[in-house]
Amino acid sequence: MGNDYFDDMFSATPVMAILRGMGTERTLKVAHLAWDAGIKSVEIPIQTPSDLASLRAVAAAGRERGFPVGAGTIVTSEHVVQALDCGAAFAVSPGTDRLVMEACREAGLPQLPGVATASDIQVAISMGASWVKAFPASVLGPAWLKAMAGPFPTMNFVATGGIDADNATAFLKAGAKVVAVGSALEDPLQLELLARYGDGPFDMSGAELEDSTNAY
Repeated sequence: MGNDYFDDMFSATPVMAILRGMGTERTLKVAHLAWDAGIKSVEIPIQTPSDLASLRAVAAAGRERGFPVGAGTIVTSEHVVQALDCGAAFAVSPGTDRLVMEACREAGLPQLPGVATASDIQVAISMGASWVKAFPASVLGPAWLKAMAGPFPTMNFVATGGIDADNATAFLKAGAKVVAVGSALEDPLQLELLARYGDGPFDMSGAELEDSTNAY
């Protein structure tokens, strides 16, 4: 089983919101702000019992609105069970772990494994993945994405880590299919700028954000 589930999930917008450690009430509020802005996909990293409560609440709200909510920082098989129990629609991991990928496969939970090297990508491909999370994107830089497109032209990358409205365009122009944004969403101005990507597939010709060289 591959992870082509993400073909449809990311078809509406190339932005995913990551809501980490905000508490249930704040996470729900920011999730609704993101959805209202046109950012359809939300990830809730699960590292504490409070995070599990947030995931459960946001996943339920997402189902009501028809939006997918995933569990992030999935690094063990136990996390896979917790994600399913909370109603997560997908899983996201910081690295590429065959055991975790197999646990997701057996559970029927679409997963984005994290990659930072060509070897990671090859492992992901061997496990059937066509979508991966490039992490940490701000350290890897847009140039890394361009380099990886050579040997892996069919791989779809979700750039994650240090992404905001200032550098999102640089990563998308470099070949990322999606940018995942975390702490920047706490800033109303950043949310407004990122929402410009949320009306449909990213149109490079109409981009108003700069191709910022400081993204490297």
